Amino acid sequence: MNHEEVILRRIVGYNLKRANSAVLATLQQVLGPLGLRRVTFSALAVIRSHPGLRQSDLAEILAIDRPNMVLIVHELEAAGFITRTRSQEDRRAYELRATPKGECVSEQSVDAVFDFDRGITEGIGEEERIMLIGLLNRIEANATAMGGEK
Repeated sequence: MNHEEVILRRIVGYNLKRANSAVLATLQQVLGPLGLRRVTFSALAVIRSHPGLRQSDLAEILAIDRPNMVLIVHELEAAGFITRTRSQEDRRAYELRATPKGECVSEQSVDAVFDFDRGITEGIGEEERIMLIGLLNRIEANATAMGGEK
């Protein structure tokens, strides 16, 4: 390991970036065969858990700009994973629901992602795993407070 890498490996953000890059590349190999990307997986999982969720609320939950959410919803709808219908209460809003196909793919993908998660945390005990998640949440909150993204 060269001097620059030794310095970089002492920086939390650099280590997060390296771990994130490795995780995301491998995760796409898990989701791709199911017809999903990371963002569509997340959106479908939330929609499945909250039938009738409004598109604007989904954007807020996932911290995604509304114009980008329109594209994600369109992708899920085109794949036959969700339906998008106008709200009876507010005709300007759309309600999202998983189709039977979307329910099935969501269940398969959640199982696959949990298997993946177990693989990337191999050798980390449950207590350490809970601590890691808490620390990552704290880092996210700190970065957000410093002016980073939500």
